[in-house]
Amino acid sequence: MPHSDRVELAETFGTIARTLLAANDVEETLDTIVTLAVRTIEGCDLAAVTLVEGRTPRTAAGTGELPARVDAIQYETGEGPCLDAIREHEVFGSGDLACDPRWPRFSSRAHAETGVTSMLGIRLFAEEDTMGALNLYSMQPKAFAEEALAIGSVFAAHAGVALSSAREEANLKAAIASRDLIGQAKGILMSTEHITSERAFDELRFASQQLNRKLRDVASEVASTGELPPDS
Repeated sequence: MPHSDRVELAETFGTIARTLLAANDVEETLDTIVTLAVRTIEGCDLAAVTLVEGRTPRTAAGTGELPARVDAIQYETGEGPCLDAIREHEVFGSGDLACDPRWPRFSSRAHAETGVTSMLGIRLFAEEDTMGALNLYSMQPKAFAEEALAIGSVFAAHAGVALSSAREEANLKAAIASRDLIGQAKGILMSTEHITSERAFDELRFASQQLNRKLRDVASEVASTGELPPDS
């Protein structure tokens, strides 16, 4: 690759990194990832992100409805480039889904039902935490050349870091909101029942256990109604 092209590519990824990290929340980060993937990776017509929650994969973002249709076939059959990328921690792709023998239940069916011919599945991770996969699709055969594979892998690394950061920020905001709700609920119980902060927290925790509800949800109800939920 000529020096000028390397400089341009470095500048492109610098812009991508800044754009991803500027997203306001997890949902916006996911939407930005798939949008930039189509713009950045040569041969890519469509893109999606699969996230794994527990052991269940789901399509969390995509450029249009077609990626979700392809992914649904993967999830139903239990095979495909995306799922192998997550399981094996490698990049998996196909240049002709119409006749790819590696995923017999997925490949020909996905091509027949959606028209997608080429596909790449690239693991999304930060450190050792596998979050899911970046999925790239093309209607053309052999759409992803070696350079597209390399750029896609670097792009996925940036996307993984950005998604991990967005998740951490979301978890922090949720923790702060939960702490504030619990504080409000404790204050209400302390005022209405004339009890200490420790006793108020014990009552909230006991109600949470008795009702089999999250402490935050019990605190939210106390903050809204001014009293503990019935039967607690």
